[in-house]
Amino acid sequence: MSKDLDCGRPQAPARAYEHEIRVTWGDCDPARIAYTARLPWFALDAINAWWEDHIGAGWYQMEIDHNLGTPFVSMQMDFRAPVTPRHRLICEVWPNRLGETSVGFHVAGRQDGKLCFEGNFVCVFIVADAFRKQKPPKAFRDIVEAHLRPDT
Repeated sequence: MSKDLDCGRPQAPARAYEHEIRVTWGDCDPARIAYTARLPWFALDAINAWWEDHIGAGWYQMEIDHNLGTPFVSMQMDFRAPVTPRHRLICEVWPNRLGETSVGFHVAGRQDGKLCFEGNFVCVFIVADAFRKQKPPKAFRDIVEAHLRPDT
C-alpha cells in the first residue's frame, strides 16, 4: 500500500534542522555519562526526524508504505564532550552529500550550547523488498538538494 508523501515545496534552509532528545538515567553507563553506543542511536534518531519533518515520513513509513529503504553504508563520529541527563541534547542535522544512489547527513549534538559529538552518516537508497540500490525518487532528491550543505 502506497501513501502520498507530503514533500511540500523545497525551501532553502535558514539553518540546520534541530531535533531535541531527552537523555535519561537509563541512557547512562556507570561513569554517569551517556553510554557510548547511545550516541549513534541519538544521531540516527535525529536523521529519522529530519526525514519525518521534511517529507512527512520516517524510515518505517518509507520502507513499509513506499518500498524505499535507506540502509547505512558508513558512519563516522567524533566525540568532543560527555553527554549527560543534565541538559537536553539538541542534534542539528543537515544533508551534506547527495550521490547517484546515496545521501549523507551531518549531525552535531550539543548540550547547553557545547558541542558533544559530531558525525557523518551515509545511506544508500534501495528498493526495499528486493534490497537493490536505486536512485532516490525525485521528490526526495529535490528536498535533499534544497537543504544540502556540502562543505561539512
